[in-house]
Amino acid sequence: MKIKIGISTCPNDTFAFHGLLTDKVDCGGFEFEFELLDIQELNDRLFVGDFDIAKASFHAAILLADQMLVMPSGSALGFGVGPLLLAAEQNAAADSVESFQQRYGRQPIVLCPGQHTTATLLFQLFYPLDVQLRQVVFSEIMPMLSRGEADFGVCIHEGRFTWRESNLGCVADLGTRWESETKCALPLGGLLGKKQLGTDVLQKINAVIRSSIEYGNEHRPETLLSMRRYAQEFSDQVLMSHVDLYVNDWTIDLGETGRRALHELSTQANSIGIAAPENSELEIL
Repeated sequence: MKIKIGISTCPNDTFAFHGLLTDKVDCGGFEFEFELLDIQELNDRLFVGDFDIAKASFHAAILLADQMLVMPSGSALGFGVGPLLLAAEQNAAADSVESFQQRYGRQPIVLCPGQHTTATLLFQLFYPLDVQLRQVVFSEIMPMLSRGEADFGVCIHEGRFTWRESNLGCVADLGTRWESETKCALPLGGLLGKKQLGTDVLQKINAVIRSSIEYGNEHRPETLLSMRRYAQEFSDQVLMSHVDLYVNDWTIDLGETGRRALHELSTQANSIGIAAPENSELEIL
């Protein structure tokens, strides 16, 4: 059975799927056809039904809840994993977004890594302000801030480890704020499966994916081959730091902690009108 699957180029995904990408794990009778894309590209392609299984931001997952369910394995979820709100000003204060209009007489320009990313949802939750919100590819956010082309940017992925090298300021850790206000882990993204495939098929696919994640955990040095192939010129140390942060027990299985976090994210999204309550509760396989 052919399964069209989309994953991101981020190290946590190429680490988790290394076993399948390199034929080191039994495919369980499935023929996986992979595409590796930026997370917002994956979100966009899911909205037009291009994948049977795909990584998605949980923001996008909420909007797709009537068509897709969340696979128990493959998520990026945890504590201390959230996006950072960075500023072009190195010494930016904690209230610099709120006070920007008064200080400079214009709306701040804020960069986010995609309309349906969880990073954008968090910014909208915590900063319900009049700003010029612009969506760009995540890897462009720090360079644009450094060039003075924007005032603030929501930084994800490897940027958590490298932002200081760009002489930027950190206004807030949005993940820390989420944890403080909700007492939940932060759900960033996960694998979605088409409901029309049926529970039995999806459970078999999830078992294969789980095996690939476990293979990666058991063969960490080997996974660098896949991570280097798709990473944007980061060192092995940064790649493994990324894996250490985003691949954890909840990547293997969401468990009760993950389920509670997803319920809270749905509730928070409903509170600002992201989706109607009757359509946004995430169903987990």
